[in-house]
Amino acid sequence: MITNELAGKTVPESMYLDIPALVSGYYTGKPDPSVPEQRVVFGTSGHRGTPLKLSFQEDHILAITQAICAYRAKAGVTGPLFLGRDTHALSGPAHATALEVLAANGVQVFVAADNAYTPTPVVSHAILNYNAKRKKDLADGIVITPSHNPPTDGGFKYDPTTGGPADTTATKWIADEANRLLEKKLRGVKRVTLAQALASGNVREYDYVTPYVDDLKNIIDFDVIRASGIRIGADALGGAGLGFWVPIAQKYGLDLTLMHGRCEPDFRFMAIDHDGKIRMDCSSPFAMAGLVKLKADYDIAFGNDPDFDRHGIVTPSHGLMNPNHYLAVAIDYLYKNRKKWSKKLAVGKTVVSSSLIDRVAARLGRRLVEVPVGFKWFVPGLLDGSLGFGGEESAGASFLRKDGTTWTTDKDGIILALLACEITARTGRDPAQHHDDLVAEFGPAWYERHDQPGTPEQKAKIASFSPKSLPINELAGEPLTGAFTAAPGNGASIGGIKVTAEHGWFAMRPSGTENVVKIYAESTHSAKHLVQIFADAEALLKGQQ
Repeated sequence: MITNELAGKTVPESMYLDIPALVSGYYTGKPDPSVPEQRVVFGTSGHRGTPLKLSFQEDHILAITQAICAYRAKAGVTGPLFLGRDTHALSGPAHATALEVLAANGVQVFVAADNAYTPTPVVSHAILNYNAKRKKDLADGIVITPSHNPPTDGGFKYDPTTGGPADTTATKWIADEANRLLEKKLRGVKRVTLAQALASGNVREYDYVTPYVDDLKNIIDFDVIRASGIRIGADALGGAGLGFWVPIAQKYGLDLTLMHGRCEPDFRFMAIDHDGKIRMDCSSPFAMAGLVKLKADYDIAFGNDPDFDRHGIVTPSHGLMNPNHYLAVAIDYLYKNRKKWSKKLAVGKTVVSSSLIDRVAARLGRRLVEVPVGFKWFVPGLLDGSLGFGGEESAGASFLRKDGTTWTTDKDGIILALLACEITARTGRDPAQHHDDLVAEFGPAWYERHDQPGTPEQKAKIASFSPKSLPINELAGEPLTGAFTAAPGNGASIGGIKVTAEHGWFAMRPSGTENVVKIYAESTHSAKHLVQIFADAEALLKGQQ
């Protein structure tokens, strides 16, 4: 993978974002629904786009919000809607647009007090807590965020009454209805002015901070953290959780230093990512270069992406941890130390996560549930308490409370960061040192993901792959041990194919929102062996096998 010459460096003035022009483009740009790139498309986590490509306009938000109102009526959802947003420049305008439509449709909306920002997991937590003792008039939610995408982007995702990302049936229905409204030039969209919405009685302020912060004691052992006196570095990266770390530190007596704790929607303080873009990816060693430089100043440090559903763990011993490494450590620690958890609780992972997790789960004697990419696939297991932990290779995870009950059904970067503190405090060793122990026990692994341009023909080719008709019988010189297009854990399509051999595997899947093919691979043999696995995967994609 080619690394841009600016990767890891500070943002030059020439890259500063013209926020007024971006926001103006949100309102003035008109998408053409006959152009595929300008239609509403729900990927693994909502609709994302940018006014620079006419893929995130006010018209999109009007149509999607009206479609969600129609979906709520169809699904019989009659309770309030929890509305949250992150700190991207377009999230504020989209928040206002959504309120105008929701209020016009008579939906009771809970918004953050004082116009504050709200992390994705906090919205999930609020929905679940509201619904916990109710059988009717259940709540749902919307989170306005493009996650770790560049500052030019906007995003919009729907959480049904289960509190987590909507399933594919729901998102397809909403996207189809939104595109129908775009094609009809928004006829059928109900809308009032923002002033009318705020005065309608349908919009109410809600304290998202206190209930979430108070409840954290039921999922994290703060006594051991406080008693240890460890120094904690919390880099909010200017994201939606910037107003949460100080209340957490004050309530639980933590020695915590907050960095980038104010909103800067152009994110110019970030280090540039691997491809020369500003991207708030807390799992990228390039984007996290600033915090990594401070690793010796803290016993444990971490950063979160703009909507705080992802985590990046920085240790004094090894710097930024690979997300797969931390997931394995977290699983190993939790299933050993949560004494009230049932022995029947399974471990959830995506099909493109490291095989180290498989080996840890096997040693723990826990059933492994392997699902497609997308946190929505973990929602049922986290909700019914059959999964103790669900984690994605892209640094997103959640787990159950100490007593084995549901915490959130969406990724929660806050609890994964605090868990790193708990691990360090209880054991006297940081999570990266615990990963060293797992390597000593199970052997090393080399893992990478390559994103490369993919033509529509190549994307269609991936969709046509079948384990029975695969034109290869070995991988990097080893006989194949398996190939599948459906996830072993739930039988759902993985949107591509995964191919395995004794000492390695690869998976490839096309992006649902752009002409990109994502190839994931891992070797338990060597870095050179991993290169050959990628070469074989790319040859298959190009039809050279």
